[in-house]
This record gives sequence, structure tokens and C-alpha cells, in this order.
Amino acid sequence: MSKVLDLNKTVAELVKDYPEVKDIMADLGFKDITKPAALVTVGKIMTIPKGASIKDIELSKVIERFEAEGFEVVKGGSQSKAAPVAAHDSVETPSDNQGASSTADNKSKEGRAELLQSYVRRLSDGEDLESVRKDFVANFKDVDALEIANAEQALIKGGVPVAEVQKLCDVHSALFHGATKEERIAAAERQVNKEAAAMLERHKNMKKNGGVADRNAAKSKMADMAKVTGNPIRTFFLENEAIEKHIQLIREAVGSGDNDKISEEFRKMRGISAHYSKKGDLIYPILKTKYDVTGPSDVMWGVDDEIRDEIRTVAGMGSLNDELIGRISDVITRAEEMIYKENNILFPICVQFFSHEDWLNVYREIPNYDPCFISEYDKWEDGDKALEATEEAERAQVSHDEVVLPGGSMTLAQLEAVLDTIPMELTFVDENNINRFFNDGEKLFKRPKAAIGREVFSCHPPKVEAIVRQILDDFRNGLRDSVEVWHNMKGEPVLVRYIAVRDKKGNYVGTLECVQKMGFAKEHFEEE
Repeated sequence: MSKVLDLNKTVAELVKDYPEVKDIMADLGFKDITKPAALVTVGKIMTIPKGASIKDIELSKVIERFEAEGFEVVKGGSQSKAAPVAAHDSVETPSDNQGASSTADNKSKEGRAELLQSYVRRLSDGEDLESVRKDFVANFKDVDALEIANAEQALIKGGVPVAEVQKLCDVHSALFHGATKEERIAAAERQVNKEAAAMLERHKNMKKNGGVADRNAAKSKMADMAKVTGNPIRTFFLENEAIEKHIQLIREAVGSGDNDKISEEFRKMRGISAHYSKKGDLIYPILKTKYDVTGPSDVMWGVDDEIRDEIRTVAGMGSLNDELIGRISDVITRAEEMIYKENNILFPICVQFFSHEDWLNVYREIPNYDPCFISEYDKWEDGDKALEATEEAERAQVSHDEVVLPGGSMTLAQLEAVLDTIPMELTFVDENNINRFFNDGEKLFKRPKAAIGREVFSCHPPKVEAIVRQILDDFRNGLRDSVEVWHNMKGEPVLVRYIAVRDKKGNYVGTLECVQKMGFAKEHFEEE
């Protein structure tokens, strides 16, 4: 049986099929292939034609050498001599699942949505991610990102599980593979332009609320915001720059083969959790609940969690081997692609929709979260002035009101102080699942003030929403009165109690969440 060398396959795949490929390529000048770390990282995305182009090695000489070694060189099933391959050619071909005639730009929106759903099915059936990516690139490279997001939103509303649709987020990243940073940014901007106009048509009152309906105006406004010290957009951009620099440090460590350095730098990547938490608490819920832009919260939020969980898992697995180094490379690539999606899709959408009040709310809450790879948060002068004026008006109102209860009376200021003094994090959700109150103070579970008045589900990632709904439904239907959940947070036991709140007639009026650190009790009994 002849040995078939498919130029469409990655170097890692070819070495797995034919181990001698590694020695032949090293002899041809591809010296990095002898490094195990390079083979399991770059080798997973690099093909021979792409590598030849990068190394400035004539592809024809590479083909001749492999043929001399007894290989039949083909490109996706076509013999190389019948279909010569230039070093700069793209080597991707549509799979048998999609023909050249079914490109997405020739289809209606409904047809494109069906095409996306077919990708979900193929991924769910276990088809290789790279195979689906190739078809996605071929069929969707000129389709707008917001249209893709809307189609995904329709899939979710149509009953496709969120977890399945989230798989497409990694497929999207295929649009960025093999491009320079400038090309990636330009591609992302092209994707947003067309569909943004139709999306903004649904929100004609946006301009009077402080948003920007014109795409070019939004782009200009975002650039201006990014120059203002302390502005939330600038803060997110600075964090992304710092994350990107740290990813480069990890890549350099992988290239050097220094496992101790790889471990040291990768463990620091756990700090990305602070950046993702800010998005999850402060950005996604506003887009979803106030502007009905659900794609980011339903899809990107889940991917954030996957990246964060994988970093935490791999960082805690001890000594490195080739498999773990491969996983490190994969997850930092996903994190890097998320940076492009944020800077060129998510944040431009925010600028188009968010009012000035929205940005003030984001700014007010940011200090409650740890900085991510930056030393501290800058002050936003205009934001501080606006917030001080608002808070002064609130204080004046509270000081003159009084609450009368069967057990006595207090001013609102006194009641607020009492609730803030209770050594628990308290959150009250009413009978309609709306966040109504939480006490002030440092929290284990962040509660942005902007969450008040929203459905409680908007504060939770999609993967836990069903659990929260079930608990509240059980309380409402009288099936349970409380639920206790224990956590271990940074070595300290934490008790979270969800308690059904009922009036004197037994009617359900809401749920009280109580979060309490229990380390003091553990220490007390250990002393005894």
C-alpha cells in the first residue's frame, strides 16, 4: 500500500500517520519540528505548504523529496502533479458535507441559519472541529458577525441547547486563523458593519438615550472613549493588551522548552478570571435585559467559563508533559481569540447601544473586581463627578424617610446601616424573579447595582440558569422552603442559603439569599 501525504493535513497529523515525516522535514530545514512542544502546539495548525511559505522553502522541492522517499503527495485527494500547489496557496477545501455551491453569501438568512444548525449537528455527532471550521471559513467569511449571532440566538429560542450553540464560538475563530493582527481586526470590522444597521433599526430611540446608531460614528466614539483615562472602554482595552502580552510570554516559554517557566507563567493566567467576571456581571446582562442583544450573554459567556475552567484545571495538574503543553497552547489561543472578539465585536456593540448612564454603572462597579494584569484602575474624572451628584441626591432622600414596622420604626438611613451591618451577604429576589435588594459591603459573590430591577437569571451564566429556575419554582409551588449549598472559597468554608420568603398568609413573596463565611465556626470547634 502506497504512503499518501495529504498537504491539507496538519504536520502533527502527518507525523502521527508516518513518524518518518519528522526526520524528512527536519532535513529539509524545518528544524522546529524536532521540538516536542512545537509539534504538539504549532504542529496542530500548521500544514506543509504554510510552513514552507513561512520558512521560505520551495514547496516543489519539498514535494520532490517526499516523492523520492516513496510518498504519493496529494492535496485533499488530488495528486500534486495534476494540481500543482504553490507555497502561498490556501490548502483548505470544502468537505463532502458542503459543496462549493452552498456558500453562505448565496443563501438567504434562513438558509444561512440552516447551515449553522448543520454545523451544530456535525459537532454534536462528534465530527472533528477542524473539519467543520474549514466549511465555516469557506461559507461564512463574508457574512456579518452580528447576523451569525442573531442566527445563533434564533437556534437557542428554537430549542437548540445553549451548550451546543456555544460550540460554534470556536468555529467562528476560524475566521481569524492564519491572519495577521491587522487582518483579524479588519475582518471583524467588516463582519459588524452590514448587520449593525438592521439591528439598530429595532432601537430607534437609541440616539436620545446616548447610544450611537451610525456604525462609523460608533467606531469614532469608541476610539475617543479609549483615550479617556478611567473610562470603562479604556480599562477593558488596557486589560486586553496586558492579557495579550502575557499570552506572548507563555508562547515564548513554550518555544524555549523551559517547563518551569511555562508552569510559572501559565499559573498567572488564572488572573483572567477577573476580566471575564467583569464582562459577565457588568456587560452581558445590560445587553441582554435592556437591549435584547442576547448573543453575547448566551454564547460568549459560556465560552468565557470554558476558558477559565480549562486554565484552572490545567494549572492545577502538576508536572507538564506534551499533552498538557498542547492543552496550554489550545486554551491561550482561545483566550487570544476572545480578545479579538471583545475589541472588535463585543465592545463596538456596547458603544452602539449603551447610554451614558450604563457606562456610569459599569464604572461604579469595576473597583469591586480585581484588576486583570494591570496594577490598578484609573479614575474617570467625569464619571466620578456624575456619580457623586447622583449619590448626594440619594442620601438627601434617604435621610428624611421613615419606615414603620410592627416592631418599631427606623429612618431609611438607620435601616440601611442595620442591613449592611449583618455579617452576611443578603440578596432579595421578588416573586416575579426580579432582583430587588442586596446589602452593601465587600462580597464573595459580586452584585452590581445595575442588576437591581433585572431578572435574577441575567446574573447567572447559561449553564446554571436551569438550576436557579428550578429552586425558585420549587419555592413558589411550596415544594421546598430552603436550599443550602456549601462552597470552599480560598480555603474557607462558605454557606449559601436560599430561603423562601412568605407573608403572614403563607403567600410566596420572594427568595432571600444569605451568604456567610463559616471559617469562624470551624476555628471555634477546632480550638475545643
